[in-house]
Amino acid sequence: MTNLNNKISSDFKTLAQNFTNCKKQSSQFNIQVQNLTQQQNNLTAEISQVKQNNHDLHTKMKTLREEIKTCEEQKLSHVLQIIDEYCPKGNNVRRCSSCPNGWIHFQSSCYVVHNPEPSNQKTLEEAREDCRRKGSDLTIVGNEIEKVKTDSETDGDGLIKGFWIGLRVEEGKWKWMDGSDLTNQAWINQQPATDGQCVTSLQNQEWTSVSCTKTNGWICEKKALSV
Repeated sequence: MTNLNNKISSDFKTLAQNFTNCKKQSSQFNIQVQNLTQQQNNLTAEISQVKQNNHDLHTKMKTLREEIKTCEEQKLSHVLQIIDEYCPKGNNVRRCSSCPNGWIHFQSSCYVVHNPEPSNQKTLEEAREDCRRKGSDLTIVGNEIEKVKTDSETDGDGLIKGFWIGLRVEEGKWKWMDGSDLTNQAWINQQPATDGQCVTSLQNQEWTSVSCTKTNGWICEKKALSV
């Protein structure tokens, strides 16, 4: 009987140890399952993100193609406009000139002088916008010869007080629209430079500093075509 009890006791301990080991293995298996599940979730999220990134990339590529197409069409339209301006067609023949019709050719530039009725005169910014629509900007005067030419074209006929040129005050300095400084301060009869002031030209008068919000005529300038 004693031997039987001992065997039963030994078997019970073995079973108890096996059960404990089984619980440990089950716990480890559960942890592994949780890790694999988390890895699967992470992988699913990564795949979803890759798909979204791929979709976004295709959308951006499509938008970029459309922008490139629009840009190319605009460039072509601009080139055709320039050709029509400088080389208008007459009797199915194009004849090119240095400047568009109505513009004044002087040295390497083309100029157009706007001398409107008082009700159609513009502020400096409005005048500059008009020039830009013509592929030009308010005129920049680089030397005395250009100044004499500019002044000779600014005859207001008594209807205008001045013509905007591309000169204004920025941070207390007289600057041209291209960012360069005015080199000859003697050209302006009013000093010092005050922010909010811009310059007008008028025949037989010195350049005048006036508020940029005043309305005046204006002079546009762009490069002449070499023909």
